[in-house]
Amino acid sequence: MRSLPLPLALTARLAPVAVLACAGWALTSGPDATPTAKADDTPQTEKRSASEPSAPSSTAESKTYTTAPAPCTSMAKKTITSLVPGAKTAGKEIPSTDTDKRRTCSWNALKGYEYRWLDVSFEIMQTESAAERSYTARTTEKSGGGAVPGLGDTAYSVVNLTTEDGQQTREGVVLVRAANALVAVTYNGSDFESKKAPSTDEINKGAIKAAKEAVAALADGQSQRS
Repeated sequence: MRSLPLPLALTARLAPVAVLACAGWALTSGPDATPTAKADDTPQTEKRSASEPSAPSSTAESKTYTTAPAPCTSMAKKTITSLVPGAKTAGKEIPSTDTDKRRTCSWNALKGYEYRWLDVSFEIMQTESAAERSYTARTTEKSGGGAVPGLGDTAYSVVNLTTEDGQQTREGVVLVRAANALVAVTYNGSDFESKKAPSTDEINKGAIKAAKEAVAALADGQSQRS
């Protein structure tokens, strides 16, 4: 088989997830900052009477998930060999500045003329409301998709086709919110002989399959820590 030079679309795709890990997955809220109580040197006569009602205390929002699971073991080996033929099933984890909060694994391979790429990412947000806001913002940016029923608390899937230098690439993205966690799956493919892309159905079903396994891995990791 003759060796083909990779098109610009693929070259640009081969270094994408560092940007995702470093920039696209920034947390929208920082850690809780509870001020330390100061010593009370107020004279007794100036203190609030015990009979007066006290101000309501604010309770921090509980977190269902506190740690991101290992992303490279979130997929079954048979899933990897099915979605990304020829890829090493171990995957490659992308460096993160905070592995408790953000973790991403990537698989890609060129088998013959068929190219496939799969990313699975987890992000643990500070609160459930923060995760809701981030989910809404991201799904709004990626318009044209639709809901995925029965996946997490809410899930969204979208597939797009791009063409560069005559080469088509079809990419599917699935974003899932489960309590205060976000799971993102990106799955794409190209055929460098025909210059065509896989069907929308193939890419969409593959991305959703990976997302279901990733959400299950998130839940399994939480139950093991409980």
